[in-house]
Amino acid sequence: MANNTSMRGRRAPKGVLGRLIRTIFEFYPVLFPIALICILINAVVSSIPAVFMQNVIAIVDATFATGDWAAASGPIFRLLTVLIVLYVISLIAGTAFNQLMAIITQGSLAKMREKMFDHMQDLPIRYFDTHNHGDIMSFYTNDIDTLRQLISQSLPQAIISGVTLLSIFCIMMYYSIWLALVVVCGVAIMTYVAKYVSGHSSSLFLQQQINIARLEGYMEEMMSGQKVIKVFCHEDGAKEGFDAVNDVVYRTARRANSFANILMPLLGNIGNVMYVVVALVGGFLLLSGAPNFSVSGMAFSISIVVPFLNMTKQFAGSIGQVSNQVNMVVMGLAGAHRIFTLLDEKPETDEGYVTLVNARENSDGSLTECPERTNVWAWKHPHHDGTITYTKLEGDVRFFDVDFAYEPGKTVLHNISLYAKPGQKVAFVGSTGAGKTTITNLINRFYDIADGKIRYDGININKIKKADLRHSLGIVLQDTNLFTGTVMENIRYGNLDASDEECMAAARLAGADDFISRLPEGYNTMLTGNGANLSQGQRQLLAIARAAVADPPVMILDEATSSIDTHTEAIVQRGMDALMMGRTTFVIAHRLSTVQNSNAIMVLDHGRIIERGTHEDLIKQHGTYYQLYTGALELD
Repeated sequence: MANNTSMRGRRAPKGVLGRLIRTIFEFYPVLFPIALICILINAVVSSIPAVFMQNVIAIVDATFATGDWAAASGPIFRLLTVLIVLYVISLIAGTAFNQLMAIITQGSLAKMREKMFDHMQDLPIRYFDTHNHGDIMSFYTNDIDTLRQLISQSLPQAIISGVTLLSIFCIMMYYSIWLALVVVCGVAIMTYVAKYVSGHSSSLFLQQQINIARLEGYMEEMMSGQKVIKVFCHEDGAKEGFDAVNDVVYRTARRANSFANILMPLLGNIGNVMYVVVALVGGFLLLSGAPNFSVSGMAFSISIVVPFLNMTKQFAGSIGQVSNQVNMVVMGLAGAHRIFTLLDEKPETDEGYVTLVNARENSDGSLTECPERTNVWAWKHPHHDGTITYTKLEGDVRFFDVDFAYEPGKTVLHNISLYAKPGQKVAFVGSTGAGKTTITNLINRFYDIADGKIRYDGININKIKKADLRHSLGIVLQDTNLFTGTVMENIRYGNLDASDEECMAAARLAGADDFISRLPEGYNTMLTGNGANLSQGQRQLLAIARAAVADPPVMILDEATSSIDTHTEAIVQRGMDALMMGRTTFVIAHRLSTVQNSNAIMVLDHGRIIERGTHEDLIKQHGTYYQLYTGALELD
């Protein structure tokens, strides 16, 4: 399968963080703002001790001159009381935002997974045909997990550090612009280093996410194909393939984390140098008696230098804390970018307006729509003039000069014209890749045609809503998919409203009742791992029963008996004949014995119908079908 690697080597777009924050706001329009307010309170309070320190030192410095320590104790006590109150508020705010962020984080991840899965259900079949399934699974595991770290820790820490930096810088400017300029120079150097290092690591972290998705895709393929690997003794080759993919992940992750891990030590040492420089400049200004230049207008003194040193350390520490989250932020944004890429995939379009409704047939032959189930279905067709007509669902399917291409310019079906009247059986025969399954995919509108028309009961299928169209069709694929659940639940998947008796009747019709009754718990036997405890033939019988319980007027059987042995095929064929009775049926088969009684057999070659007719007509022609039937030519 193809894999979407268009993001390789690029950084996550700048708008990802803003879009993520907007998405969280949409999920929690009340709780998220409250959490942000608590974060802001916590950040502002963490910057205030420097102000209190300056006031206390100023009081103590003045008291040395007067010697009146009793008078100084009152102001100091009041300052400490206010500081304690602020710390209590900060503690409450910190506890609140931690609890709120836990709710917001896990809730956002759950809602994001729901949003992705809902959107995935609306994607066309083409998306799943062109994307590795392991890569798709990675959206729900690895990429979502990176968001958890980003939302719960990195984002709040970045906000706290950012507010702290702004608060401290304002206090610095208030006390001394000279010393603040020294800090600004140090910050400029730290910013340049952080930008340089994170710029190199961001693209590597994005590539790491892509490589991890590729690794999960490889593992999914190996797990699904484990029997094939063991049959052909390819264990060593599988290990080598895994090692190669895993080594790419290792090298990318090592390089990304190497850049991220050197950032904190670099910024820490720059912060230490900045601390020393501020101390030297402050000492020089004190000794030289230089005038202070500040917003406050206060004279330069020791009560300004000492708090300034602490603020410098806190300032550098806040920058370090922000930088320490860079790798988590970049990984989170890379995961968010991949998730939003999935959400931005265009959903399956549906311009249909003709719907399938329950109807009652009147004595004059007309149809009337009714809410209750009547076992009579009709197409409800609204017209531009406001009138509504009802056409009975009978299963008349016709192709008119249909062309189709999976990719523009690479036509795989050429000028396909055919018809299947209600109750007729039409078979498609041809070598692999001739276009048999593609034709049935067009009936389901898994893909839309490039040219021509397909009419269903005289209605262009482009006008029929896809869900209603597919509801009127039953399909049994060559590859059977069973879901975790009981045998009864898997049969009922074809019609969720079916009763137990209807499911059992469908199983008897398909010839599945015999083996189901021998299972440990019969119809209540649990199936797991795509029915791993059943044979391939038994799984196929359940798929046929699933189609039978849906009771559609049109059936598509794509190699429905290919995995069944000859003895079982005879049993199934009787059920299939009963299942096809009165229904329009399209059959794809390699075993020509299963299609001899077809009303029409279409022989395809490279996307073209080269022969058509009944079994007897085609035998008389002595063409391709005759050669296939007599064994002179094999289907491959």
